[in-house]
This record gives sequence, C-alpha cells and structure tokens, in this order.
Amino acid sequence: MHYRLPPLPAVRAFEAAARLGGFQAAGEELHVSAGAVAHQVKQLEAWLGVPLFQRLARGVVLTGAGRQYAQALRPLLNGLAEVSEAARRQGDERVVTVTSVPSLVSRWLLPRLGRLRERHPEIDMRLLASLHPVDFLNEGVDVAIRLGTGPYPGLKADVLMEEWFSAVCSPAFKAAAPDLKEPADLLRYPLLHDELEPRIPDEILWPRWLQHFGVRYAGSNRPSFSHTYLTLEAAATGQGVAIAAEPFIEEDLRSGRLVRLLPHRMRGPYRFHLLRLPEAEARPAVKAFCDWVMEEARGSEAEGVAGATV
Repeated sequence: MHYRLPPLPAVRAFEAAARLGGFQAAGEELHVSAGAVAHQVKQLEAWLGVPLFQRLARGVVLTGAGRQYAQALRPLLNGLAEVSEAARRQGDERVVTVTSVPSLVSRWLLPRLGRLRERHPEIDMRLLASLHPVDFLNEGVDVAIRLGTGPYPGLKADVLMEEWFSAVCSPAFKAAAPDLKEPADLLRYPLLHDELEPRIPDEILWPRWLQHFGVRYAGSNRPSFSHTYLTLEAAATGQGVAIAAEPFIEEDLRSGRLVRLLPHRMRGPYRFHLLRLPEAEARPAVKAFCDWVMEEARGSEAEGVAGATV
C-alpha cells in the first residue's frame, strides 16, 4: 500500500505552533528559529492546499481548517510516539532508564548501585539527574523519582520515602560541644544555611525546623551556601551545624563523616514518589528495579527511625 503523507518535519512544526500559539514558542521547543518553523508551516500549507494560520501584525492564529487539522493530528502523533517507543524497547529490554533529582542520584541512588548489580546482573542501568517534569514517552524514561505531594494522573505512583530533616555536624564538632543537648542550645553555635533558588515552597530551613521544636529564631548573618551538598560539605569539615533530609545524609552518617547532633527530626511537607507509566512493569527489568528500590527505601526509613525524636 502506498501512503501519500505530508512532510513529517512540517507536520511536527505545525503541531507545535498550533499547540503553543505561535512560531516563536514552537521554535524554542524544537530548538530551531521561528523563521524555520514558519517556513515548514508554509510547506505544509502548500502540500495541503489550504491556509492553516492567519498571519496578523502581532502573531498568528489558526484558521478553521488549522484547528480541525491540529485536533486530528494530536492523537495520531501520540499513537505514533507510543508504537515507536514500544518498537524501540524490544531491542533494549535489559536497559532501565531512571531519572531523579541530582541530590538523590548522587547521595542515595549511586551508593546503592553495587547492591542492584549483585541482585540483578541482568539490568543495565541508565541514570539521569534532572529536575524538570518527566515526559516518559519522548524522553525514553522508565522510572522517575520525584519529590512532591501528588496525585500524578495517568501514572502508577508509590510513596518511596518520607522527607525527614535532621541536624548534623562533624564528629569533632559534636565532641567539642558536650553541652549541646536540646534544639534551643543550637542558637549558641554556627548554623549553616541553604539558599536554594528557585525556592521550594514550604521547604524546611532553620527557622521552621527550630520553630517546630519550640525555639524562636530571628536569623543572623551566619554561613550560607547555594547548594545543599556545599552546606553538608561545610558541616563535614567542622564549620557548623546543617539540617538536611535524611536520604541525602545517609551515606555520610554510615561512613562517620557526619553524625546526628540531636535525636530530633522534622518531617517535611513532601514525599519521594516512584513514578512510571501503568504498563512499564510489564517489562521484567523495570519490575525488578521497582521492587528493589522500594526495598532499599524501606531499609533507609528503618535506619532513620531508630532513636529519633519528632
């Protein structure tokens, strides 16, 4: 059977322009110039023999034919993406692509990959560190670990870990502060601050953490750092006390680079979720990874609970 199809790059450019409302935005998404999008749309209009956009002084708007064409295209392109991804994965059954925030990748997932290889030598891991929302089909992602509150429509979502914040310091710092017994005692010592941008709504920083334990903290000119890993590095070298979510400090606690200064800990407003498409676990490698990472998370939370005060 011979298919008389329009030029597919032009179809993709038109769909992006119709969805985003203009050539400039479509160009940014497709990583080409607005002029290149406009040229491809003209090619498609010539092939179809009908105008799809009305060109105005301040932009473009879809014609009636353009709206109908865009509405019909979207399910077709989604279907093409799905069947193409399914075909691609048939030759790649061993690879499991996982994405998570950089801090969790470096401080929690990476130290555990040896145990995954021992348990499942058949899995080839592809690990991506990213913060942006996940497009599972177009990015070829099997599993995402994200911090949030949910729900996640259209995805299978399991709570992986709670986010608990503890005060930590170096062993030498703790030894030099034997009178530090309660959260209020922290006000006599240097508190190391995160200054994250863009800020996370309701994130746990020193004022909220201390207030949770009944301590009023007005703030002062104390050391601050742009990233959590810098704050924790400063704490490990004895420069003061940091607070951080326990998944990020677990390996440092285990190795002894950091110690809990107090048993007090506070639960954050978010949880780490294990996200995947509903059909993803039909692949044995993805199912094995999900089962393994859930088991690892249960072990982490059991360690964190021991001796804690909330």
